[in-house]
Amino acid sequence: MKIHHTKHHNTYITNLNASLEKLDAAVSAGDISAVINLQGALKFNGGGHLNHTLFWENLCPAESSQIKSDGELNDAVKASFGSYDELKAKFVPATVTVQGSGWGWLGYNKATGLLEVATCPNQDPLEATTGLVPIVGIDVWEHAYYKKYSNLRPDYVNAVWDIINWETAEKRLLAAK
Repeated sequence: MKIHHTKHHNTYITNLNASLEKLDAAVSAGDISAVINLQGALKFNGGGHLNHTLFWENLCPAESSQIKSDGELNDAVKASFGSYDELKAKFVPATVTVQGSGWGWLGYNKATGLLEVATCPNQDPLEATTGLVPIVGIDVWEHAYYKKYSNLRPDYVNAVWDIINWETAEKRLLAAK
């Protein structure tokens, strides 16, 4: 994870900052074509930065990774999936089967008041592309797990599931409501 954080995430930040500088120059010059041309770089690098920031906040020591039985997140999980085990039974396979690179998400749907499992390709940010507010996300780009798990994505996703910071997830849910 150290390489993932210091190299990969840092690259998204560096490239986002460069894209924002170019955007500022294009807007100042009134160059609409250049503004439009930057959309892909902004989405990819901005999404990479946003997604990774959420991801790091998602993690905690295994002994702290417990969903509170009397919390609003647990109530939302029960209302949306029936149980924590059912949530995991939907989340893990959806995340493992992301084709290529992307993210598995637990998101909050403001319209229905329910939690949903979703996936996004590449560095597409959940809320900007689906409208769901991110509660928990797992990065399934190979750069997230290749050093420790080789090509064993299911092992990686299950290992990360065991260190999800459910306290942070509950705070995100409360903020989204």
